Amino acid sequence: ITSAVAFDILPLKLHPFSQSTPTGLDCVGWKRRISSPVITDGALDKTALTDDVGSEEDLYEDFRSSNHRYGHPGGGGEQLAINELISDGSVVYAEALWDHVTMDDQELGFKAGDVIEVMDATNKEWWWGRILDSEGWFPASFVRLRVNQDEPMEDYPLKVEGGKEDDSSSGARRFGMGQTTKDQMRTNVINEIISTERDYIKHLKDICEGYIKQCRKRADMFTEEQLKTIFGNIEDIYRCQKKFVKALEKKFNKDHPHLSEVGSCFLEYQTEFQIYSEYCNNHPNACMELSRLTKVNKYVYFFEACRLLQKMIDISLDGFLLTPVQKICKYPLQLAELLKYTNPQHRDFKDVEAALNAMKNVARLINERKRRLENIDKIAQWQSSIEDWEGEDVLVRSSELIYSGELTKISHPQAKSQQRMFFLFDHQLVCCKKDLLRRDILYYKSRINMDDMEILDVEDGKDKDFNISVKNAFKLHCRDAEEVHLFCAKKPEQKQRWLKAFENERRQVQLDQETGFSITEVQKKQAMLNASKQHHTGKPKAVTRPYYDFLMRQKHPTLPTMVPQQQVFMLAEPKRKPSNFWQNISRLTPFRK
Repeated sequence: ITSAVAFDILPLKLHPFSQSTPTGLDCVGWKRRISSPVITDGALDKTALTDDVGSEEDLYEDFRSSNHRYGHPGGGGEQLAINELISDGSVVYAEALWDHVTMDDQELGFKAGDVIEVMDATNKEWWWGRILDSEGWFPASFVRLRVNQDEPMEDYPLKVEGGKEDDSSSGARRFGMGQTTKDQMRTNVINEIISTERDYIKHLKDICEGYIKQCRKRADMFTEEQLKTIFGNIEDIYRCQKKFVKALEKKFNKDHPHLSEVGSCFLEYQTEFQIYSEYCNNHPNACMELSRLTKVNKYVYFFEACRLLQKMIDISLDGFLLTPVQKICKYPLQLAELLKYTNPQHRDFKDVEAALNAMKNVARLINERKRRLENIDKIAQWQSSIEDWEGEDVLVRSSELIYSGELTKISHPQAKSQQRMFFLFDHQLVCCKKDLLRRDILYYKSRINMDDMEILDVEDGKDKDFNISVKNAFKLHCRDAEEVHLFCAKKPEQKQRWLKAFENERRQVQLDQETGFSITEVQKKQAMLNASKQHHTGKPKAVTRPYYDFLMRQKHPTLPTMVPQQQVFMLAEPKRKPSNFWQNISRLTPFRK
């Protein structure tokens, strides 16, 4: 998460800390120096900039050297205001947006939703904070300031001088907010939702008009494919959010904000919010493309000129493009806070409760789709490591590995039993044989179409169909033919895991049908192409990195001080049980060189 992105924060002192666009821009003289700047078709209009400023490069260097910052975290009004409050003796609370897992004893670890007392915010990227008796550094971009700073902290007792717990009434007095009520708390949350949506719309407009519109005029610098990669479907998001804000404002009670009924708006737009899935999935590609382009100076100067002419705050383009990812993850947090201060008798209570569940489902769906798209690269790499592969690629029909393990298979009564490795994907079960000498090498043998199969549990004893004694067995029976496969596990618990896995496979297929999840042909081809390139580099065919460990590192990144936060990208993580597929693969590779 880049620390440069300005968070949408309700004021502690009744004025906004951060804005999408800096106010009072003419006070620093830049409006007067840039007289009627216009970007024309083809190239930047040099006459608009040359008189006082010079070239795009001069403008960029002049602005950069001036060290002006417009109120984003770590560089302006917001940070100064936080430090003023802290120096005045006020207690400033922040709420964790994402997990921060660390092995560094000088860093403060926390879970999403934890409340942190901010004790020092002088550094723009790393703040010093406290949770109960633990203190340490934490990334400022992982938190947002609490909406209700004067809220009693029964669930988070804080130690003050003398070892006594702080009481809520004294906290309210320190903030000068007077006696608080639940209605006032709800008013604060409603105001935050409305104000942040307005700021967000301005932010999206700036991107669409300040960057995309100008990039399209430079066909010599950008192709349509590049623009699609960099900006994704952000224009669709902009159109959706404009309609959403209008719906919110119709429900907003200006005279009595706590009476506003906004829950129905989130319920109305929950389906449309799924367009964020495409944007979030594309975001890593956007970052890579931007990183490639900004190695060339002319692109750096062009993007900076776009920002300056649109009068946007001092954040790089990749920082601006991260905001939609953060926004969709922030809705459940805002709605949870709104529900907390909504009385059950309030007309909006049921809608807010339903909206919270709906937006959690949206965020969960987006995370799940992102995880699935990340999986297809791993599946393609796995297939490229299998010897003697036959038939269509796994990705033609499947996108998720459900389970894997060793089983004994018998296909018909006269057949010899075979020890095989099986990989259960959605829609198909792939059968492989281990190499006799190098057990980490697998040979493709066959596959079974799971859409045609039903699972039959087999009791221990003599099986009538195969006329043999079995233990820990189950069958796959084809509904439309006489095809029957008998499988035996080594232990009863292994058999139960397989039966559960088959249930999960059918559930996954049904869920994909209901949610409309699919992988495009382009994504499938790209994954197989990437796997093929890696295979031809001369690496051993065995799986070389446990995917589970890789995924956990992605979901819980540690941020040492020497690593720029711009390099970290993460969504709110879905709660999933870890797959043991790659641990099983690891056990198959004792002779890996």
